Amino acid sequence: MEAAHAQAQLGAPHGTAIIAERQTAGRGTRGRQWSAAVGGLWLSVVARPTRTDALEALSLRIGLALASLLELEFPALPTIGLKWPNDLVLGDRKLAGILCEARWSGSACQWVVIGVGLNVRNPLPDALADGATRLADWAPEADPELLSGPCVAAVTLAAHAAGPLSAIELNAFAARDALTGRRVLDPVAGTADGITAGGALRVRTDSGPLREILGGVVTTPG
Repeated sequence: MEAAHAQAQLGAPHGTAIIAERQTAGRGTRGRQWSAAVGGLWLSVVARPTRTDALEALSLRIGLALASLLELEFPALPTIGLKWPNDLVLGDRKLAGILCEARWSGSACQWVVIGVGLNVRNPLPDALADGATRLADWAPEADPELLSGPCVAAVTLAAHAAGPLSAIELNAFAARDALTGRRVLDPVAGTADGITAGGALRVRTDSGPLREILGGVVTTPG
């Protein structure tokens, strides 16, 4: 992602991609760091969306595009779930994560770097084995090199605009929503109840009112 930001600073156009064989200092939401081994797809794409009034929804839009692409490439896959705000899941285990980082000049967004980490056939660290999965566990023919071009193209197209999600996109997300109906402990206690067009998570709180959460990461029991 740092390399992609550097290229964007130099004027790299929308769709410019940086792909790594492995990462030794990867990062995610809340500054979490991890190592990403050879065999996965680790990429960052420079995006210069035509509108940026709903940037919180961008990772959800990218998730929809990638889930559709992977199911098209591997028809035997079960439905890929999307877990707000930025995870793709298979069998309730994390398959991929998305991280969007914008750079601003005053109130104007100059560019967004979209980072995607997709477990393909990379070894999973012992600490993550219970909560993560790999594409090759479901589709043995999956190859990160062959997936890199289609994934970059899907991200580039989906990031053309970062406006609110359309009704079609909201319905598509609802069909994949891996969090709705589940208990949420943080940032507010309650039950997940879908998302808004702006990318907020709706939570039906224990006290009754519906809250909309923008940003952050949810905590669920277990």
